[in-house]
Amino acid sequence: MIHEKMQEALNQQLNKEFYSAYFYLGMVDYFSHLDLEGFAHYFRVQVQEERDHALGFFNYLLKTGCPVQLPSIAQPPQNFNSPLNVFELALHHEEFVTQSIYSLMDVAQEVRDHQTQVFLQWYITEQSEEEDNMTRVYNRLKLAGNEGSGLFMIDNELAQRLYTPAVIPGVTLII
Repeated sequence: MIHEKMQEALNQQLNKEFYSAYFYLGMVDYFSHLDLEGFAHYFRVQVQEERDHALGFFNYLLKTGCPVQLPSIAQPPQNFNSPLNVFELALHHEEFVTQSIYSLMDVAQEVRDHQTQVFLQWYITEQSEEEDNMTRVYNRLKLAGNEGSGLFMIDNELAQRLYTPAVIPGVTLII
């Protein structure tokens, strides 16, 4: 059985992952209203990935016999100043999630929960990729600015992003 402290931390992360999906849905809305469909598509894919991450935690809790807690999900921001502002917030959010995953690993190590440590390793690797992706687009937006052909080029590039369902070892993402 998983330690109670670990169960609580995993349930909190489940909520954070669902919040992340909401957070990125607000960005889909913003870009859709600007007719920047490539940016909107980029965040639609991000929403799907965050949903996968949440379901990974949900199904891990079920698999290990832990009770799942489903508290309310906080309302995310939906008003942004610019595409650059959106990616700055998204990058900061991914850094926050990375720190949260690291804290989960700290708890797993503290309570000597080796099974959960193995489960969390996938998320640690995934967060590194998430931060790299957000940083890359953020840096390109800083160079291109918020208007003109550079923004149009980035929009076209982001429209090419493909959704690849997560494969979290030992956990199914189907409910």
